[in-house]
Amino acid sequence: MSIHVLKQGQVTVITLDRPEVRNAVDAVTARALHEAFVAFDEDEDAHVAVFHGAHGHFCAGWDLQAGARLAAQAGGEQVVDRLDFSPGDKNPPGPMGPSRLLLSKPVIAAVSGAAVAGGMELALWCDMRVMEEDAYFGVYCRRFGVPLIDGGTVRLPRLVGMGRAMDLILTGRKVEAAEALQIGLANRVVPKGGARDAAVALAQQLSRFPQATMRADRLSAYRQWDLGWEEALHQEWERGKQRLPDAFAGAARFAGGQGRHGEFE
Repeated sequence: MSIHVLKQGQVTVITLDRPEVRNAVDAVTARALHEAFVAFDEDEDAHVAVFHGAHGHFCAGWDLQAGARLAAQAGGEQVVDRLDFSPGDKNPPGPMGPSRLLLSKPVIAAVSGAAVAGGMELALWCDMRVMEEDAYFGVYCRRFGVPLIDGGTVRLPRLVGMGRAMDLILTGRKVEAAEALQIGLANRVVPKGGARDAAVALAQQLSRFPQATMRADRLSAYRQWDLGWEEALHQEWERGKQRLPDAFAGAARFAGGQGRHGEFE
């Protein structure tokens, strides 16, 4: 199993566990993540979730090798059709799993190692990010022509501002923990190996508050943007899906050995 769910009182820890690919997400894992977070949201005894990556990395993004195989077997148009959605769809799955959901309860990311490309988008999807001092973010998919279609172009500008977001989106550069904290991309920075425990402690703190009021305030904060959340995500998808042929070509280059280990050449 690539997804593990552990309940610690009113805190639910959801762990991504694919160490052979630094917790990159394939189609099966995306579905499992989506189902795990929908189940958390529907669990009346669960107040806060912690999203964690096992074996020292949060998530290296979309599994490009699996994506290349999927595109070769099914064809790019079929893959796009499977991922398509419309505003108003109930609990629509995203390419990375839960990225199109707006849950009724908080989720805290425990970020260690790499949180890049779609993995960064998953971290952005969470309400808060607890980051280890040697962890890092980055739109690493830039070098393969893979678009941000899991909320990255919606959430990142809203979180850190348009100028900083454009820097990260256009360059795809590495963002280490100190800078992430400075620009508001991380909420806490903790020693190496401490993200999960610190995130669980924070989740336990939130779970002790009156839940109905906290959830109402949280949802109000999300809904206040000029463009509705569903509409913003949908316009991102409509633009990004046109670039998926580039993504499949980039996945094939990755599968062939190009651009590994963060190399942009």
